[in-house]
Amino acid sequence: MIFLNMIIITFDYTIVRSKMKLLTSTSHILTFLTFLISFLVQSQDIAILKYSGGGDWYSNPTALPNLIQFCNANIDTQINAKPLTVETGSVAIFQYPYLHMTGHGNVFFTQEEALNLRTYLLSGGFLHIDDNYGMEPYLRRELLKVFPEKQLEELGKDHPIFNQKYKFPEGLPKIHEHDGKRPQALGIFHEGRLLLLFTFESDLGDGWEDPEVHNDPEAVRQTALQMGANIIQYAFKH
Repeated sequence: MIFLNMIIITFDYTIVRSKMKLLTSTSHILTFLTFLISFLVQSQDIAILKYSGGGDWYSNPTALPNLIQFCNANIDTQINAKPLTVETGSVAIFQYPYLHMTGHGNVFFTQEEALNLRTYLLSGGFLHIDDNYGMEPYLRRELLKVFPEKQLEELGKDHPIFNQKYKFPEGLPKIHEHDGKRPQALGIFHEGRLLLLFTFESDLGDGWEDPEVHNDPEAVRQTALQMGANIIQYAFKH
């Protein structure tokens, strides 16, 4: 119910008012709740998560728009072409089934922001964090505020996220070399559901950017975009 209540706050009030007129009987209340759930399930908008701490949450500006364009063309999504930005502590995060977070440096969550993010994730949201190089130690520290009782776990190669429309039998692909370490897909689970994915030593976002930004071969860009599409497809399904 927390998730539904938070969604109500963010709805267009003209829509809510028109639906509230139906609340004259138990059956009408059920109709309204069905409307809310249907809105959430059908929503395909995604957003960039703006966090504090000085890290460049705004890095890779062409990455997510390019991934959206790829997804709309290849996996039948209808995502708005321009992703919006939402702050970690804002109720606005509850409008989006998928949030994307990236950067190179420091990450910081207040206790209120950590609680808001925890509520969002446990209520059905999904967060993909793509380390653009250098954010990993700060992120691990802050995730302990969000889930003090949970740890990041490495996904096996057989996880469904690697077997959506595009097949990755070897797991997370390596897009950019930094320290020569192997790519890792790390996650936080709750009752068997992957609710947070941290892609580390892969740098998918660089592969999503415009070709001239990193001069990646087209095959590398396609690999990155396909893995990104798998992540979004998985998030929308689960």
